[in-house]
Amino acid sequence: EETGAETGPERRSLARGTVRPKAELVRFVVAPGGRIVPDVAGKLPGRGLWLTPGRDILALAVTKRLFARAARQPVIVDDDLAERVEALLAERCRDQIGFARRAGQAVMGFAKVEAALARGKAAVLLAAADGAADGRGKLRTLAPELPLVEQLTAAELGAAFGREHVVHAALAPGRIARALVA
Repeated sequence: EETGAETGPERRSLARGTVRPKAELVRFVVAPGGRIVPDVAGKLPGRGLWLTPGRDILALAVTKRLFARAARQPVIVDDDLAERVEALLAERCRDQIGFARRAGQAVMGFAKVEAALARGKAAVLLAAADGAADGRGKLRTLAPELPLVEQLTAAELGAAFGREHVVHAALAPGRIARALVA
C-alpha cells in the first residue's frame, strides 16, 4: 500500500467514500450563487468536493444530492455538468500535451513513436480515439506496460501539436507525462 508521502495529498470521494490521491479525483466547488462548478485545475477558492472520475459517479452524486450534503447548503447542479467536466478535462489534457511538445518531451507520428519506444524514451502513448484500431493495437503490442491515452480525437491531438491531425504520439518520462496520466 502506498503512503500519502509517495502519492501526495489524498481526498475522499463523495460518491464512493474511497480515499485516493487528489490527482486521481475531480474537484468541484460551490460558487457564490450556490452553483456547483468543476475545478479540474484545483485552483478555485473554496472547500473542495471530490469525486472519482466517471459519468456514472457524477450522476450518482447528483441523484443522491451528495454535493448539497457535503457542502451543507442547497446547491444548483446544471444539466450539462458532465459535458462541461469532460470538456475541461480534455482541454487540460491538450494543454499538458502542448507543454510536453514545447519542452521537447513529445513526438508524433507512428514511426517517431516507434523509435522513441525502441530507445526507451516514452512514458505515455497517445492514440486518437477516431484513429484506426489496428494502429492502437500496434502501439499496445510494442509497449503493453505503458499507459495509453485514447480519449482525444485526431483533431484535438493535432491542436496540441499545432497540426491539423495527429493520430499517434508519445510523451517522454517526467512530470508532464505523470500529470497527463493523472
